[in-house]
Parts: sequence; C-alpha cells; structure tokens
Amino acid sequence: MNISYKRILLKISGEVLAGKNSAGYDFDVVTSICSAVKQIHDMGVQVGIVVGGGNFWRGRSSGEMDRLRADHMGMLATVMNSICLEDTFEQLGVEAVAFSAIPMELIVENYVGSKAVKALESGKIAIFGCGTGNPFFTTDSAAALRAAEIKADVLFKATNVDGVFDKDPNKFDDAVKYDVLTHSEILEKNLKVMDSTAAALCKDNGIPVLVFNLDDPQNIVKAISGENIGTIVKE
Repeated sequence: MNISYKRILLKISGEVLAGKNSAGYDFDVVTSICSAVKQIHDMGVQVGIVVGGGNFWRGRSSGEMDRLRADHMGMLATVMNSICLEDTFEQLGVEAVAFSAIPMELIVENYVGSKAVKALESGKIAIFGCGTGNPFFTTDSAAALRAAEIKADVLFKATNVDGVFDKDPNKFDDAVKYDVLTHSEILEKNLKVMDSTAAALCKDNGIPVLVFNLDDPQNIVKAISGENIGTIVKE
C-alpha cells in the first residue's frame, strides 16, 4: 500500500484518552488509538506523538493558581499520558520510547532531538511529554516544535470534529468546513485550529497540518493511505 507521508508528528489531546470518562483513562479508547498508530507503523511510517494532559489537568482552568505552577502540573500530566501510551504500544508489540522535555531520567528519557530521530529511524515510536518544557506554551506549540525538530513531513492534529470550520460546528448548524487552507489564512481569520504560536511555527517551517476527527482512530490510517479526510493546511 502506498503511503502519503514517511514521518509524521501526531498531536492528540489528553481528553481523548479519557473517552466518555470525566478524567483518567478509557483503556479501550487508548488501545484503539494505539492500534491505529501500530497499523501505520507497520506500513513503514515513522511516528512521533505529542500528547496533552487535559484528562488530568488543564492549566487554563486552574482558577487563581499561579500560572507557572499550573503549567508545571499540566506538564506532569502529559508525562503520565506518555508513559501510558508507551506501555500500551509495547503491549501491542511495538517498541516505543517516552521522552520528557524536563529531565526525569528515572522515569522517562530526557528529550534530545538527535536521540528522538535515532529512535524513529530504529523503528520505535517516539512520545514527547512535558510540552516544550516551558510554561506559557501549549502542547500545540510543542507539537509544532517537535515536528520541526524531527523534520516531520506533516503534523496530524487530531480533534473531535471533522476538520477546520468557519465557526464551531458543535454550536452552529450552518458551520462550513474548509477542505484546504493556508497557514496565513489560519492566522488572518483567527481560526481556532491551534494557537497562533503553533500556527506561526508551522508556517515558518513549511510544515503541513492535517486536522481530522479522532472519534474514529482509523482516520489515521485513511490519512496515511491518501484518502481525503479532514482539512489540510499548507502554504
């Protein structure tokens, strides 16, 4: 089977790992996502993953807490999710390695770009925790940064809708879906695909972004196989 991309960066939210639970994990959902990633890995695709932490903690919902501490708590949540994904992949028979942007060498590997690339080239799935390692940056920004660092062919942005719309399709029945957009349009129209820092990083580094619905994890396989799903953002 032909593949459209050789190396991808997949961004998934922490919330998706909780499934219908309010927090934590729905292991049926976790396994179904990892199984779809295993399928494309078995097709020869090199996969890096950035995962959020919203199934445990969202810094922007922390009330009056100091933003620095709130963001550090969010980073710890992403490491928990990275370990969960690493273990699930290994249960499925796929080698994976979890990295952290903040040193935690007794738990996960310290993130170094060259080490991550070597892991990918050796056939391992690389999972990136702790965001960028800095407060005030989202995991979308981390996904854009890691995509640039590992020289990914594309950033897969998994969401709970079928692509990019002119307004929230969950609130407006007349929302219109875009099939193709440019990075400049994302920024100019202030479309809520990812934060402006992430969008600018992708624009400046020429990284296409495919926004698609992860409610069906097989959409990952369909996208790699060249099927027309979601919205592609490119210059």
